[in-house]
Amino acid sequence: QVQLVESGGGLVQPGGSLRLSCSASGFSISTYAMNWYRQAPGKERELVATISYFLSTHYGDFVKGRFTISRDNRKNTVYLQMNSLKPEDTAVYYCKAEQSTPRRAYWGQGTQVTVSS
Repeated sequence: QVQLVESGGGLVQPGGSLRLSCSASGFSISTYAMNWYRQAPGKERELVATISYFLSTHYGDFVKGRFTISRDNRKNTVYLQMNSLKPEDTAVYYCKAEQSTPRRAYWGQGTQVTVSS
C-alpha cells in the first residue's frame, strides 16, 4: 500500500524552528521528485519546496532562505527544516511525491504547523 506520512508539525513561537519529515512506504522515492506544499485556512495550496531525484532544489519566494528541503533515499524519507518561522507560516503542510515517467503522484495527509506566541 502506497503511503506518505508527515510528522514533526506542532506549535512553535515566532522565530522558532521545526523539522518536518515525510516517510514513504509501498514505493521507493528514489525516482520521484519530492515536494512540500502548504495550505492556510481560506487560501490555496502553495508549493513550499521541491527536491528532484538528482537533488536540485527549488523554493517558494516566501521561503527566502529560511527553509531547507532534503532527502534520504535509504530511509525513504524527505525532510523540511524550517527556521525563523513567522505567524504567516501557519498552515497544514503536505508532502507530495511526483514521477513523470510513468506519471504518478501521491499525497500525504498533512501535518499542522502553527506559529504563534
